[in-house]
Amino acid sequence: MNARHTLYLPLHGIRVVEFEGIGPGPLAGRMLADMGAEVIALVRSEPVAAAQQLGGAAENPLRRGKQIEVVDLKSPGGRMHALDLVTQADALIEGYRPGVMERLGLGPADCAERNPKLVYGRMTGWGQDGPLAQTAGHDLNYIALTGLLSLSARKGQAPIVPPTVLGDATGALGMAFGIVCALVDARAGGRGRVVDAAIVDIVAMLGTLVQWIRANGQIDGAQASPFHDSPFYDVYACADGSFVSLAAVEPPFYALLLSRLGLTDVNPADQYDKAAWPALKERIATLIRGQPRKYWCELLEGSDACFAPVLDLAEAVRHPHNAARQIYQSTPSGVIHVAPAPRFQVLDTITPETNK
Repeated sequence: MNARHTLYLPLHGIRVVEFEGIGPGPLAGRMLADMGAEVIALVRSEPVAAAQQLGGAAENPLRRGKQIEVVDLKSPGGRMHALDLVTQADALIEGYRPGVMERLGLGPADCAERNPKLVYGRMTGWGQDGPLAQTAGHDLNYIALTGLLSLSARKGQAPIVPPTVLGDATGALGMAFGIVCALVDARAGGRGRVVDAAIVDIVAMLGTLVQWIRANGQIDGAQASPFHDSPFYDVYACADGSFVSLAAVEPPFYALLLSRLGLTDVNPADQYDKAAWPALKERIATLIRGQPRKYWCELLEGSDACFAPVLDLAEAVRHPHNAARQIYQSTPSGVIHVAPAPRFQVLDTITPETNK
């Protein structure tokens, strides 16, 4: 992000001390840094094995925008340096197992003595308590325990392994949200808070829409589901081996989809005639399989038919919409950098022209 816009970022002036772990904690720290916070990441001298194996020698994008300091927290000097930083901080992020920070003399009570207004963020998979709190796990396990992973399976098949964005990144977003909420309260009331950001909690909370739909019998039940069985909400294979997605849930969008596909003999009013779904789904699958993805993009993309091509990561960088919004940047070596989100504008600079 252009440095001249730093003063306009909403977290400008907030200082965060991050005790670097792996995955969601550092991502939460980067989210806060992207929003203008000053983030000081205290890192180990030796690389974390899992991070090194997965990320390799490439520059760690989770450290973007942070001040990096190598600190031995087990040494008296390292601990005192960390406490000195915490004294001047607004928030803290740690991602160790419950009890580790306490054993280091850096737990919430230790830090509160130095800084009673501190927001103390604790990033874990299972939470600070409960039968699994002290056990190891990763994002796939946390999603599995919420029940939501089961919804990725087609009937009679195993659930697919989702991208880590559903676990680790969702947890990071929940942590960042919790810290900002607690900062508002701390600044108003003068008292700090501990933020228990457990991935299993946050993923489950974000499943509220799923639970609502399930309560109406539209998912996770014996009857056919719009999200698993309908012809208007699925991924379809094209002639060239690539895929496209259709998600025309609303009646007007479904009617447009049928029209664009040339299915003029199908009555849009019968969208939820579930007995007709299997035959119509096969008919659409055969139709889409007859042309390459480019054909369907030219026919459907940019319309209200609720269509998008299924892109690989490199293709996503080049897509015109993503390029226009500058979501991605690709280096000559092929490393993809992602822009901060969400975006902000100063309210009194909005004009009818800029809001179009």
